[in-house]
Amino acid sequence: MTASRIHSTGDARRLARRRLPWMVFDYIDGAAGEETGAARNRAALDALTLRPRILTDVSQRSLETTLWGRSVSRPFGIAPMGMCNLSAPGADLMLARLAARHAIPHGVSTVASTPMEKILEVAEGHAWFQLYFSGDGTGSFKLVERAIAAGYETLVLTVDVPEVGRRPRELRHGFKMPFRLGPRQVFDFACHPRWSLSTLFHGRPEMANFQTPGFTFDRTESRARADWDTLARLRDAWPGKLVVKGVLDPDDARRLKSAGVDAIQVSSHGARQLESAPAPITALAAIRDAVGAAFPLFYDSGLRSGEDVLKALHQGADFTFLGRPFQFAIAAAGEGGLARLFDVLSDELSIAMAQTGLTRLPRAGSGRPG
Repeated sequence: MTASRIHSTGDARRLARRRLPWMVFDYIDGAAGEETGAARNRAALDALTLRPRILTDVSQRSLETTLWGRSVSRPFGIAPMGMCNLSAPGADLMLARLAARHAIPHGVSTVASTPMEKILEVAEGHAWFQLYFSGDGTGSFKLVERAIAAGYETLVLTVDVPEVGRRPRELRHGFKMPFRLGPRQVFDFACHPRWSLSTLFHGRPEMANFQTPGFTFDRTESRARADWDTLARLRDAWPGKLVVKGVLDPDDARRLKSAGVDAIQVSSHGARQLESAPAPITALAAIRDAVGAAFPLFYDSGLRSGEDVLKALHQGADFTFLGRPFQFAIAAAGEGGLARLFDVLSDELSIAMAQTGLTRLPRAGSGRPG
């Protein structure tokens, strides 16, 4: 069984690369420019070490943590990802079921391939809506109203995409949504019949939140008009928790805290936007110092293992999110692959805690090993 062959995120990625059309794999896997930003972040994560500790009773360990007073089973959730159903039909709902089963947050992208209402229902409330501001903001604020009506309690405003980054691997394949098929794309799909037949049977993925009359979205539309006044309007309009995602500068973090946001998510968008951006993991400690020990601080970008999660927690994150690894697992082996990778990540984290003398997860301000 393919799921049993997943022993790491790397295994899931290798299997996904064989099964997905080249165009789809490169859309999921690709990064901005020559991808030096992604390499920089990976190198920075690898350079961080965890200090082994000995002769501590670590026989009973807990992976639980809290988010705004609520217990969650793991210190990692599902990052918002657009068009997840490209990895396999029904991927959005596989992720939602995982979130419900383990009581972890599922980030629901503006450009999800399943309607936001359905994902929230299947996730049993464990879903956060991620918002892109675009154009003059009229459509964005309509989505905010829709998320409120659906019952979302947490909104994640992504601020690191004033213009969509250039990702050459996508551009070489002529990747567009919806698909525009030419000879190269037809050949690509023909070389991956399992994915192609399954997708043909279930229907091609669409940006589901914009299939409702009155809602439109242009992936290439400029998002550059968002400013601090936009944030203030959004803070006034949103009654629940407001997270701002895509922060790498301590001064920005201080200003966001003063503006009344409920949490900040340190992120480079998985290195998909600005190739020259600093490795987010290197910015995390400085941003923690800027906002103080008590302010909720989240992290995503480049995490590939339970050890990576523990490193981010030691650097000051209260909670972390993974994206691509979950899509790779689904592409590799469907819902079974997703469950398998979740267990792998959990085991890696638990073992790393044991090796470093921890029975409970580190909290912000508790000290950071070298």
